[in-house]
Amino acid sequence: MRILIAALVGGTLLWLWGAIAHMALPIGEMGLRTAVGQDAAIAALQDSATSGDGVYMIPGMAPEQWSDEPARNAFIGKYRASPYALVIYRPGGNPGIASMWPNLATHWLTSVLGALVAAWLMAMASGFGKRVAIAAALGLFAWLAVNVPYWNWYLFPLEFTIGAALDQVIGWAIAGLGMAWWLGRRKV
Repeated sequence: MRILIAALVGGTLLWLWGAIAHMALPIGEMGLRTAVGQDAAIAALQDSATSGDGVYMIPGMAPEQWSDEPARNAFIGKYRASPYALVIYRPGGNPGIASMWPNLATHWLTSVLGALVAAWLMAMASGFGKRVAIAAALGLFAWLAVNVPYWNWYLFPLEFTIGAALDQVIGWAIAGLGMAWWLGRRKV
């Protein structure tokens, strides 16, 4: 029960930090841009993203074509210096535009589940400082495992990647403060 309550405390703190980072501070929006000519871009996506929901690399080449050396070399020659985009495409629209509540609820739940793992690990350590360090290290681990590979392989902007580091490490450190406090309380 002690670990579960610590997870509720930490997950809620992490969720609140996310709200602050995205709504009051520029951290959550670092590297995000708004395109002009959105209607034309959407029309072009509707015409070209014929496989439906997915992540599209533009320009992109089907993985099975990479083994065809002449086709691969032609693709590289044609697109080496062209613009590049990674697009998350949902032809059915974004329900989060109308109401963020389902997304906020899902975010809170996943924050609590992540904090449950963190609280379990933190409970194995003794000392407030060590427990907070574990939580912050988990934030750093999450960033290194997810965001840095996206920067490396999918060319996510460096500014976006740095924002993600700040979001994860600070958020997990704050969550860790609450969880370490709860885990360190004496049983009554």
